[in-house]
Amino acid sequence: MTHLRKAMLEELQRRNLSPITTRIYLRAVEEFAEVLSPEEVERLIQCAASPLHRIWLLILYATGMRREELIQLKIADIDTDRMLVRIRQGKGRKDRDVMLSPKLLDELRDYWRSADPKPKTYLFPGKGPNQNADVPMDARTVFNAVQQAAQRAGLEKHVRPHTLRHCFATHLLESGADLRTIQLLLGHVDLKTTSHYLHLSGRHLKAAASPLDSLTLASGPKNSNCKK
Repeated sequence: MTHLRKAMLEELQRRNLSPITTRIYLRAVEEFAEVLSPEEVERLIQCAASPLHRIWLLILYATGMRREELIQLKIADIDTDRMLVRIRQGKGRKDRDVMLSPKLLDELRDYWRSADPKPKTYLFPGKGPNQNADVPMDARTVFNAVQQAAQRAGLEKHVRPHTLRHCFATHLLESGADLRTIQLLLGHVDLKTTSHYLHLSGRHLKAAASPLDSLTLASGPKNSNCKK
């Protein structure tokens, strides 16, 4: 138990909070401690094991989408005219739009040019029972790609796909985005309010730049700081 966690636990117990509330507070602190810095995110992306793994990490960080939303992403969901990515049937069966980073668009175009065969429906098709199958990829492959990149980058924190979603939100907040915009980008819905009737306008989407655009990335996944 770290000194900070021990001190916080003692304070929560002094306030006579319930065990459930105590666990919630402690878990929130643990998750915050795992939120990567922009520099650590950059190392993670640069140490992706392959160009395909790299594009997955880029999408997770650039959009804040969940791993389950990434594997369901379709070619038609990339709206280059409006510079938006459509996330369909996310958590709670809700659709939402997120910003399409210009850097991410360039990377997606590189992925498309190198893809052979070209995807038909899903942007990242999986392996079906036959060669012509058009099915989503397995979510475990994304999880493994993130963990492998974290190991190659020498990151000691517990990094998983959801970590990049936390980074997306935290780095947006640190760059000045308002909480309401971040809430809608993440697809969070508070049932106690009327927020589910509100929609994020295109003007707000364009005003909220993806945190990916602030990184300075070398071309390709190889980096001298990555472990073999």
